[in-house]
Amino acid sequence: MIELRSEIQKWIRIAFINLLIVALLGVLMRYKISFYFPSIEQGNVLHAHSHFAFAGWITQALMTMLVAYLGSQTSQNYFKKYTWLLTANLLTAYGMLLSFLWEGYGIVSIIFSTLSIFVSYAFAFVFWKDLNRLPVKSVSHLWFKAALIFNIISSIGAFALAYILANKIQHPTWYLATIYYYLHFQYNGWFFFTCMGLLCSKLIDTGIKQLFLKKIYLMFVLACVPSYFLSALWLPIPLVAYLIVVLAAALQLTGWIFLLIKIIKFRKEIFATILKKARIILILSSIALSIKLLLQAGSTIPFLSKIAFGYRPVVIGYLHLVLLGVITLFIIGYAKMNNFIFTNRLWNSGLIIFISGIILNEIFLMIQGISYMNYINVPYINELLYGAAICMFCGVSLINLGLRKGTTDV
Repeated sequence: MIELRSEIQKWIRIAFINLLIVALLGVLMRYKISFYFPSIEQGNVLHAHSHFAFAGWITQALMTMLVAYLGSQTSQNYFKKYTWLLTANLLTAYGMLLSFLWEGYGIVSIIFSTLSIFVSYAFAFVFWKDLNRLPVKSVSHLWFKAALIFNIISSIGAFALAYILANKIQHPTWYLATIYYYLHFQYNGWFFFTCMGLLCSKLIDTGIKQLFLKKIYLMFVLACVPSYFLSALWLPIPLVAYLIVVLAAALQLTGWIFLLIKIIKFRKEIFATILKKARIILILSSIALSIKLLLQAGSTIPFLSKIAFGYRPVVIGYLHLVLLGVITLFIIGYAKMNNFIFTNRLWNSGLIIFISGIILNEIFLMIQGISYMNYINVPYINELLYGAAICMFCGVSLINLGLRKGTTDV
């Protein structure tokens, strides 16, 4: 078990270093918007930032936690088996990082993007087989398997987007539809379902019935595919399809409310198994998810849908709410809850600064979005967003320094 714990901590630390790189790229982009910086190509940095955030940070962390889950069920060190897959994902992530910075969408970046997808296929195949071999079956396995399927489905969008960009096809509708397709099945599929599977594995230990959690799973899995069109309501879709989309949004929101009610009911049992620090982080992630699902439901109203997809700051704010507020905070909270990381005063300070940066970033993007809608110019808004990016970068820097220190002093 000591060897297993050491492997988990090693791979988690690597993932946090990658998060630091993601934050640095965010600072570069915000600096480029606010100040003169001709030596970097904004589009290249954007592609590097987004691809590395998905593969180098979130996917790397989630893969590590899934392998750790296998070990927790059998007391075996599965990292010996998965080292090549984790290493391959890491190498393709850095390949995308460097190639997108160098050439944007080109032959090298497309090769690394394709290799990254093939690694995800291999991981899905191996993990699925190992999941089936576990002696005790759990509802968490349903979440995990759905996550793997949605990750594979999302790759269709990646291949289509690469084809469109490589051939310089000037078709904005297809371009946006393809991007939203990929993003949807990544953050609403692969990321979200993996996190929910990990969460459910802990909720079961506190006494919540698997039958109830399976009902929540069915509500989300049935809604996942049709809810893609929540990101494409600007397309001309039939009335029946629109009603299905509305139903999907309602189904997800209802499922989350039911789960929250159950969690509140079992809060004493749940809180007894989670340290206060991890508890606060997971509560913030839950608040972010609640806001996300409410906004998602609100976007089914045609007027609000036009606002949501007609203004870039609103779209960016929504994506950061999901990827930072929901997914990233869950990963950090789950890692702390399971003692995958050592925390200390330096780490605590970094976390507070990082979360403050996330909140400021969301507030400033909301202000920018509202100002765009009303044709109002808010002074220094880009500089404020640059400041929020620096705040997040400094926070992640301190988090990484705290992890390097490797001792718990609080």
